[in-house]
Amino acid sequence: QVQLVESGGGLVQPGGSLRLSCSASGFTFSRLTMSWYRQAPGKERELVADIRSSGDSTNYANSAKGRFTISRDNTKNTVYLQMNSLKPEDTAVYYCKARSVWLGVTNDYWGQGTQVTVSS
Repeated sequence: QVQLVESGGGLVQPGGSLRLSCSASGFTFSRLTMSWYRQAPGKERELVADIRSSGDSTNYANSAKGRFTISRDNTKNTVYLQMNSLKPEDTAVYYCKARSVWLGVTNDYWGQGTQVTVSS
């Protein structure tokens, strides 16, 4: 059974840090491109960062550059998002996504999301 489970969200003050984790099961994790998205109330879901299967290539939204770091541990089937210097506008539900491409077929899988609230 394919499953993604996010954790690590919570309430943090502006300027603080959080580390999100996404644990995957039911996949060959090392073949997946992993991404973090977020969705704030009333807004569309947007890409925050992604990381290729080997971990040697990452991509960030402009809003995340310099503050967030995506990483993965293929031995633990887990992807992380380290978020520093958090701002109120980072408040959102953060989702993990796994993309599998096999024999020309692309499948995307989503976690249930974890709430991040940045507020004093």
